[in-house]
Amino acid sequence: MGFINNIDKQYQKLLQDILDNGVWKKDRTGTGTISVFGRQIRHKMSEGFPLLTTKKMAWKTMVTELLWFLQGSTNIKYLVDNGCHIWDGDAYMNYLKDSRPNENEYDFHQTRILMSQEEFINKIKTDDEFAKKWGELGPIYGKQWRKWNSISDSDFDMRMGTYVVDQISILINDLRTNPDSRRLMVNAWNVGELGQMVLPPCHYGFQVYTRELSEIERGVLYSKKMEGFVDTDDLKTNEHYDKMNIPKRAISLMWNQRSVDTFLGLPFNIASYGLLLMMLADEVNMVPDELIGNLGDVHLYSNHVEQAKEQIGREPFELPTVHVRDGIFCSSIGDVILENYQAHPTIKAPLSN
Repeated sequence: MGFINNIDKQYQKLLQDILDNGVWKKDRTGTGTISVFGRQIRHKMSEGFPLLTTKKMAWKTMVTELLWFLQGSTNIKYLVDNGCHIWDGDAYMNYLKDSRPNENEYDFHQTRILMSQEEFINKIKTDDEFAKKWGELGPIYGKQWRKWNSISDSDFDMRMGTYVVDQISILINDLRTNPDSRRLMVNAWNVGELGQMVLPPCHYGFQVYTRELSEIERGVLYSKKMEGFVDTDDLKTNEHYDKMNIPKRAISLMWNQRSVDTFLGLPFNIASYGLLLMMLADEVNMVPDELIGNLGDVHLYSNHVEQAKEQIGREPFELPTVHVRDGIFCSSIGDVILENYQAHPTIKAPLSN
């Protein structure tokens, strides 16, 4: 073929692993799963952006969700206003649960007329007060990444008028000032607030790691930047590369995930953390290196089995490329550019909430 696409092959192998070795388990949603435990995927970012090609991925949806996390937001209004609906079901289930009368409450009509999910989402779009109340998902990813509660005086945030820890900003600062630190971590598993979340984090934390680039590696980057037009008689050195702002380090990211919806969720998680790695690299002028996922309960829902078999049989295409503008704090999906994405058709499967 002339190209490398190991991530699709790894993913297909993981699907087959579940089918061959998985055990049947009950689950929170009542759907039932086939499950294995403790798997890992690894991808070299130099081989292309890890957006699966064996089925077409909803690129804009994935980018919108990541930008939402990085804003520190936990309300679905931003998502639905931007055409991202992957959290609709969680918000709607929360609305149904909290809107039904409890056993000690007398309901004159014995039942209440509740909105359908479609009506609920339309009201989120059009009614700001309703969205403020019912679009809130609790202290999930964005809250923990950007506004982890603190009691330390040094963590007082003047803008918010409260004590919070912005883990993303701390990570960026540490990457710039202490890139060999073994504490380059962001955590979403806040035990004291799990009960307030509509869903405890599935991917509950990530760690980054950096290494110095060799002079040869920096030379390759310099050649690419100059589009190959390099005077080979002029020996370049690290001092020259510094003047040309050639990155000095490579950065890798490893995320940990307790629960893995392998057919619908995992392809999003891979791409999302791949993009996060690229955004971090752009922010601190490093080169994206390796993406690693540590996966706990890796499962296929019982109504995803035939879809998985279909995807296993598809031959991967070449991976696309992605370019990021404005680093980690880019404000628009237009700041993330996807190029040369070729994929097989979408395979539809129901989402279990």
